Amino acid sequence: MIRLLDPTIRVLRSFRVLCGTAGIQSHDSSAGYLTRRRILAHAILAAALLFCAALAIYPPTPTSLYPICPIHQFLHIDCPGCGSTRAFSALLHGHLREALRFNALFVLLLPFALIGAAESYRRALRPGPFRWPQPPAAALYATIAATAVFTIVRNLTH
Repeated sequence: MIRLLDPTIRVLRSFRVLCGTAGIQSHDSSAGYLTRRRILAHAILAAALLFCAALAIYPPTPTSLYPICPIHQFLHIDCPGCGSTRAFSALLHGHLREALRFNALFVLLLPFALIGAAESYRRALRPGPFRWPQPPAAALYATIAATAVFTIVRNLTH
């Protein structure tokens, strides 16, 4: 049974402990949470860099081990994420035009995602409670609307 501690935030206790936001009473106990949070942040960064290296060395091909989009496979339409892996691989090789052809939305939103990831990493390394960066609601709604329009236009032009 999963028990949620804070109904407004709805974060699992185990995740709150890893992030260092659950039950900090004294300076001694917060040092352990901060260390664990830093280790987790470094591990996530290392995994992301390892993924980038693997994608740069082994680009996606039709016969590669990268997963196939189930929406495209079963419904024969392109979802908003279709082509993102190929676009990211093209970007890692410096081919911007090819990346835009694979998935323009991914390429345009990638800088914002990287800024958010860098800010989350910075917040994970500093002492004190961890808080996820909160983009403005207008930005989230605009992103959802742009994704919907992109998906419709993308599938109508094929």
